[in-house]
Amino acid sequence: MARKFEPGPRGMVPLSAGGSARSLGGRTIVVTRAATQARRFVEMLEAAGAHVLRAPTIAIEPPTSWEPLDAALDALGTFTWVIFTSVNGVAMVDRRLAARGQSWAAVGQRRVAAIGPATAEALAEHGVRAEAVPGEFRAEALVERLRREVGRRDRVLLPRAAQTRDVLVTELSRLGASVVEVPAYTTRRVEAGVTRLREALAASAVDAVTFTSSSTARNFAELFTEEERRAWLAGVIIASIGPVTRATAAEYGLETAVMPSEYTIPALARAIADYFSRVPPRTDRRRRRSE
Repeated sequence: MARKFEPGPRGMVPLSAGGSARSLGGRTIVVTRAATQARRFVEMLEAAGAHVLRAPTIAIEPPTSWEPLDAALDALGTFTWVIFTSVNGVAMVDRRLAARGQSWAAVGQRRVAAIGPATAEALAEHGVRAEAVPGEFRAEALVERLRREVGRRDRVLLPRAAQTRDVLVTELSRLGASVVEVPAYTTRRVEAGVTRLREALAASAVDAVTFTSSSTARNFAELFTEEERRAWLAGVIIASIGPVTRATAAEYGLETAVMPSEYTIPALARAIADYFSRVPPRTDRRRRRSE
């Protein structure tokens, strides 16, 4: 059973920690992140020497209908808070504002919260400051951050994925707020590169599989039968971005060995590099083919 490794405080471990700047040299890392979002993650892994096998299991797409989001944007003045739970949500709201000939000014006049620093940074690019960003980047921590800020007279707009956890809606409603949840985007399962992925796993040519959301973990796992997962993923390190994703992977018998204490892409890349700088190469590897 692989041991779990968590890097130092807030995951701030350089890629070269515990080893050389090429601590992932000779390692093959599978990236399941959406193709449109994977570039930064892939570059960080490759900079540490990894051979990256891109196997996106999700695609980010517009919602079935823009009407709920359009109605919410028309009524922005009635909301106290606007809460963004992902960079995707920011990108899709921006896309819709542009299509409607609107700016971010009205959003910026509301109180704004973000699930984490990457989302806050995305908002800042549009001139919007997130005044509430939790120290731990998940819904439960955001609720705690807002507990003393959100009350019975508040209306909260939550533009996010069409299929997602209901923690924020449930808990903010318990605080007395009126929560309006609107789909800003949807995630679709894709199987790009699945043939190469199956070949690499069957050949014991993969060192680690990375999950950056519950959707990536679920969709990856469901590409294989339970027997295939047991046979092909034995000895393969599972790296999850955070506890919610880790829990989803565990539902399929995939135990997370690497999870950063800061739930961000850079921290995940650092944690993977640091982990492999401390463990010897696998001895059951077959000759890998160029992907």
